Amino acid sequence: MQNHLQKITTCLWFDNQAEEAARFYTSVFHKSSIGKTVSYGKEGYEIHGRPEGSVMTVEFEINGHPFVALNGGPLFAFSEAISFQVHCKTQEEVDYYWEKLSAGGDKNAQQCGWLKDKYGVSWQIVPAVISELMSDADPEKSQRVMKALLQMKKLDIEKLKRAHQGK
Repeated sequence: MQNHLQKITTCLWFDNQAEEAARFYTSVFHKSSIGKTVSYGKEGYEIHGRPEGSVMTVEFEINGHPFVALNGGPLFAFSEAISFQVHCKTQEEVDYYWEKLSAGGDKNAQQCGWLKDKYGVSWQIVPAVISELMSDADPEKSQRVMKALLQMKKLDIEKLKRAHQGK
């Protein structure tokens, strides 16, 4: 973990799974680590209602991006309004992240490369080539890619390329 303060850190609000989630995410992403853990104390119990000594926050990092997982109670839940994009160079990477992050998640929330993990966090597992295929100057090519993409849950790079080529 870096010792300097980042300008922007993503804070993920969990009911009481912050520590478990931080361990899960750092097991999925290879360039990651867990940093400081802060526990609740006696002060503020009347507001937070958390037992003294229980985990309040866990700092972790994925590929240089800092996160804080907070055990804040059941007041808030994740929604699809925020998601994390994972850019993948190969189909093997797409398959790996899809399998790992979707395990135990909401199977009904899977479409067009989006998935919801077991904590309710939304992810987009995106082939790096998708931007090139979707922004082709030939609208027929980009529309074929869009049509193919809309029929997929997990994205298939070869099928998207074939759609782009009109095959």
